[in-house]
Amino acid sequence: MVTSLFPDALETRAAALVKAATERGLRIATAESCTGGLIAGLLTEIAGSSAVLERGFITYSNHAKAELLGVPKDLLLAHGAVSEPVVRAMAEGALARSRGHIAVAVTGIAGPGGGSAEKPVGLVHFALAREGGIVLHVERRFGDIGRSAVRLATLDQALKLLEQAVAAPLLA
Repeated sequence: MVTSLFPDALETRAAALVKAATERGLRIATAESCTGGLIAGLLTEIAGSSAVLERGFITYSNHAKAELLGVPKDLLLAHGAVSEPVVRAMAEGALARSRGHIAVAVTGIAGPGGGSAEKPVGLVHFALAREGGIVLHVERRFGDIGRSAVRLATLDQALKLLEQAVAAPLLA
């Protein structure tokens, strides 16, 4: 019998995150490309997550990023989907188009193909937006460790950003 879709360590951290966000009255939105909804899936693995997860956007295509999150098409053309400016716009768009207090966004190249010298397989950009206009960016280069491993490493980093945001002082 399968008890969880996710590794125990991630699920334990997600449960603590859901508990902390619930206690603080914080709602989370996700904007996901390379993870295809896994961040929202991890959160919804936790009973009571409906008090925390406001909504999730799976924006795998550039069209979806523009249509659902309002990422400017010229930004996508100039920088490509896997870039700091685009992931920041994804997080800001998810926050603006939801009733969340915090939004996390991810876009990357999970592989096995699709990489280049400039943007290799394993490159993932993360952004976290909070009410008040605060947007944080993190870039990780996990390497060509396999598609599933890149996606799990992305979950881990996204969870770290959410944990930090939920633990931070509330904005005035």
